[in-house]
Amino acid sequence: MFSLTGSPGLTRTTSYKAVLPFYAYAALAFLAATFLLFFSATDFTSHYFHPHLLAITHIMVLGWGTMIVLGASHQLVPVLIESTLYSEPLASVSFVFAAVGIPLLCYGFYVFNMGWPARWGGSLMILSILAYCINLGMSMIKSKEENVHAIFVFTATLWLLCTASLGLVLVYNFSYPLLSGNSPDYLSLHAHLGIVGWFLLMIIGIGSRLIPMFLLSKYNNPRLLWWIFGLINGALLAFVLIYLYGQDPWLWTLAALPIIAAISLFGKHCFSSYQQRIRKKVDEQMKISLLSVMVLLLPVLLLAGIMVVLAVTPGEPVRLITTYGFLVIFGWITSIILGMTFKTLPFIVWNKAYHQKAGQGKVPNPKDLFSAGLFNWMSMFYLIGCLLFTMGILTRYLAILQTGALMLLFAAVLYNWNVLKLLMHKPVV
Repeated sequence: MFSLTGSPGLTRTTSYKAVLPFYAYAALAFLAATFLLFFSATDFTSHYFHPHLLAITHIMVLGWGTMIVLGASHQLVPVLIESTLYSEPLASVSFVFAAVGIPLLCYGFYVFNMGWPARWGGSLMILSILAYCINLGMSMIKSKEENVHAIFVFTATLWLLCTASLGLVLVYNFSYPLLSGNSPDYLSLHAHLGIVGWFLLMIIGIGSRLIPMFLLSKYNNPRLLWWIFGLINGALLAFVLIYLYGQDPWLWTLAALPIIAAISLFGKHCFSSYQQRIRKKVDEQMKISLLSVMVLLLPVLLLAGIMVVLAVTPGEPVRLITTYGFLVIFGWITSIILGMTFKTLPFIVWNKAYHQKAGQGKVPNPKDLFSAGLFNWMSMFYLIGCLLFTMGILTRYLAILQTGALMLLFAAVLYNWNVLKLLMHKPVV
């Protein structure tokens, strides 16, 4: 039986008790975000700095994307470093802090009250990240394996800490003049530290390991990954300096071009893995995960267009910026999570239910623990919803926005149904 450890042994597998709560919470956050998206569709016809949009964005980024990445990485990092997780109780502490902090923070955004709910929510989120960072760092210190994927993950976590810290400063800046400018002036900096520093680094770090693993591919190119690592981190540092000290928007291309090069190299990595795969038939979960790599090109091209518009015109291209944010969060990040959930979670549940029975008789395969039919319907609703909502933002036609949001809500319901089916699975006697 193939496992997340890459071998029949389960000695490096983190206990499901430390991992499954992250998956369950993320599923509910996805459902909550799409529910709010449907009832806040009209808000997407106005400026992107809107309380409801801020709340939905942070539910998706923290409650959906970050929580599921934290859960999956608690399971995967021990595999990467060929050691055990430093502390499973610390993983649970990280979950509790985030689980309490996220709704407080998002409530503060939704009602646009930057008082104690937002401040406490942001503070608890930072404590959660610190607990995760300590757990990750100590796990890597006690391991004798130096692994490029683990370095990606740890560096991404440091960028997440920077992103959250800046976010908390921006929350306080509404009441106290901590920064020279208004909080919205730093919104792009805050957003891209998270998008590039946290999600792009983390997804490439984990995806470059999982995609060949699940394709049963022989491809491995650490040197290419180190180039990607250097390009992304160099670009991020350049972006921060240009954002804080540069005045010419054309200078942003100095940061954008290395990111485009890194994404292109990652696309090459995925394509080479696909070409050298042993398993010729690619399942639906891998197809949607591989699709996310191509989906990433859409916001990158859109960002290039936004940079040109900002350089040649005095006003903000509000519709393009809103579309860009939507495609990053609901397009790229969500598509890879939808696919990878049903590649990783079934193995975790299988290990929980059947690792003691492996080799003692017939047991179901991990792919049999969830419904492929529900997954296919979810994927269809998701793709239609994404397309329609993107069109709705660009045209500002409310009916298209609401229809797209409804399709995404259906996708979230089906996702939760399938996740619940997995979490409630009982061993077959």
